[in-house]
Amino acid sequence: MITESESHYHNLENLSVFELLQGINREDQKVALAVEKAIPSIEAFVKALIPRMQAGGRLFYIGAGTSGRLGIVDASECPPTYGVPHGMVIGIIAGGDSAIRKAVEFAEDDEEQAWKDLMRHSITEKDTVVGIAASGRTPYVIGGIQAARAKGCLTAGITCNPGSGLAQAAEHAIEVVVGPEFVTGSTRMKAGTAQKLVLNMISTSVMIGLGRVKGNKMVDMQLSNLKLVDRGTRMIMAELGIAESEAAELLQAHGSVRKAVDFYKNAHP
Repeated sequence: MITESESHYHNLENLSVFELLQGINREDQKVALAVEKAIPSIEAFVKALIPRMQAGGRLFYIGAGTSGRLGIVDASECPPTYGVPHGMVIGIIAGGDSAIRKAVEFAEDDEEQAWKDLMRHSITEKDTVVGIAASGRTPYVIGGIQAARAKGCLTAGITCNPGSGLAQAAEHAIEVVVGPEFVTGSTRMKAGTAQKLVLNMISTSVMIGLGRVKGNKMVDMQLSNLKLVDRGTRMIMAELGIAESEAAELLQAHGSVRKAVDFYKNAHP
């Protein structure tokens, strides 16, 4: 259990604030390198995931505590960023939505509950389930992955311990071994950062594969605030070489950068 192993730093209460920050930062620098080593595993999973989602399958994240919250964050950001429907990417946390803000005691220890939670979404064999657990031994996550795999779902496990129960249960094991935490066992730190990076890689590459990015632009983003409206306007100006006022009118009329650009190009062949 590397995630539970002793910190390389001792007597933290006697360190200065600068020494604390320096130590945390020194440990954080190891995370991206650990993720890099897992790229082949992430690649294999994403290549299997994209065609399933192209065929209408959904992506589920399941986790407990920090891991569950990270899955919910990634899922919740897909609709505004890429304009996909709510319900295409779904995050589920042990203990239910109340556990997003406040820990629910022993919720992660029920190995049958994750599948019950997934069943509330009428999960089918077309769907994909990613289990997220820093330790790789969380019963809620392992039980959910085992049940999903038995159902015929594509499964993956993101963990920070090698050879864990989650890795054995999932079809695709994504193991990002970041080493001991700065505060012993506090996996919301390096392990959480590693999980967030991996989730970013999965969802971003999948959305690009689904055609939700053009060039390097989020052409289907939801225009939910003035900053995004301004960004969309500038994207249209750059793509079409038109004035800001005309770009803004197009964006307002059509509701997305993609639709505005397509309309203009069809009208001006």
